[in-house]
Amino acid sequence: MNNLGWTALLEAVVLSDGGERHQRIVQLLLDHGADPAIADKDGVTPLQHARNRGFKQIERMLLVAEARTRPATQLDLAMISAAREGDATSVKSLLAQGASVHAAASNGVTALIAAAYGDHVQIAELLIAAGADVNVQDNTKQSAYLIPTADGSLAFLKLALRSGADVHRTDSYNGTGLIRAADRGHADIIAELLKTDIKVNHVNRLGWTALLEAIILGDGGPRHTEVVRLLIAHGADVNLADGEGTTPLAHARRRGFAEIAKMIEMAGGR
Repeated sequence: MNNLGWTALLEAVVLSDGGERHQRIVQLLLDHGADPAIADKDGVTPLQHARNRGFKQIERMLLVAEARTRPATQLDLAMISAAREGDATSVKSLLAQGASVHAAASNGVTALIAAAYGDHVQIAELLIAAGADVNVQDNTKQSAYLIPTADGSLAFLKLALRSGADVHRTDSYNGTGLIRAADRGHADIIAELLKTDIKVNHVNRLGWTALLEAIILGDGGPRHTEVVRLLIAHGADVNLADGEGTTPLAHARRRGFAEIAKMIEMAGGR
């Protein structure tokens, strides 16, 4: 806390413009343990400052963070279970009874994350309308945004993107949604994500980009070939090697993916 009585979190809200840069700073601070309950010297909390300044997205982040400091109630847990099972009637009833969309079970799963695991789009719409945040991650770093990128649910992904998904969020491997979709051959997911400002050449903890992942973990068939085509068309670096110095072209040749190798060569791959 500085001489003004502000923590880094308070400063990020009080001196913020409420825009995307400050939203990311607030989220980083919260992810690394910033206490949302610490008020300034006048007793005003970060949440109250965000509300006073009309910063809706930051307010939502702080609400989620505060909810995670409180244990989930039986109503909350019942709603998480209902969302997982696809029971829209029960979810509506539990919301009406006061169940919190921000509450999480001991594994960090919220009702929205549970709905994402089950691909229950209708329930997700209900929860988002009630204030659920698509960027909240569970203990394994899965979120309502990241889950459909791997599972291949285009409808759920579109809902998440419309609802403020941060496409720069990563999973436990530091992998983006683009990388997750690439290794599974979800060309439609790739195409949707490429409409955003997601980083095409992001490198995950394994040292792989989405292009490398599509080749290394792909089967070389039509789906993965289309993924490679889309990635190259949107600026994927065809010469960005993995951590051992092996390029996408070398991987494609090694695996016998002739069509993919030809595409990479035509794009200047070496």
